[in-house]
Order: sequence, then structure tokens, then C-alpha cells
Amino acid sequence: MGKIKDIFTGEHRKFAWFVVISTTIVMVSWLVGPGTTIIHWVEAKREIGRQERQMEKYRSEIEAMDQNIGELKTNRDSLEKFAREQFGFAVPGEDVYIIED
Repeated sequence: MGKIKDIFTGEHRKFAWFVVISTTIVMVSWLVGPGTTIIHWVEAKREIGRQERQMEKYRSEIEAMDQNIGELKTNRDSLEKFAREQFGFAVPGEDVYIIED
């Protein structure tokens, strides 16, 4: 510790402080300046997290749709119900009334 103290209090102290301050300025400008910086890294990490949550949401939606498709392929009654509810299909001769909220 004595050698470091001597550097900052000895005859070359101005140069030592110049080096420390210059290095600090360069490091700070590198971290928050333009280009690839820590700020961009943080923003990219947030964006990656948001997109991973969105991917998980879509995976669960796809899984639910796959289950619905499987049920519609195997159960004719559920297929008929789905066609009536989603698309307003009706049996010939049947009246359909659509009430929108």
C-alpha cells in the first residue's frame, strides 16, 4: 500500500492522477457512450426476456389449439358446436340469430 501512496504523493503525482482520470473517463464513455454499450446490453436483455415470455404464451396457445383440433377431429358433436358458435353455421331449414354485444 505504501508504493501506491508514494505514486500519488511523489514527484510524478500529476501524471498518476492524469492516468487515473483519463482511464476513468475512457471507461465511463465506453460503458454509456454510443455504440455497443452496457445500456444497449440491458435493453437487449429486457427485449429477450419479453420475447421469451411471448414465445411461452404462444406455445401454450398452440398447445390449447392442438387439443381443440384433436377433439374436433374425433367428436362430431363438438365439431358441429364449434361451427355453429364460431362461424354461424346452421342446418338447412334452421334459422340462425346472431346477437352481438
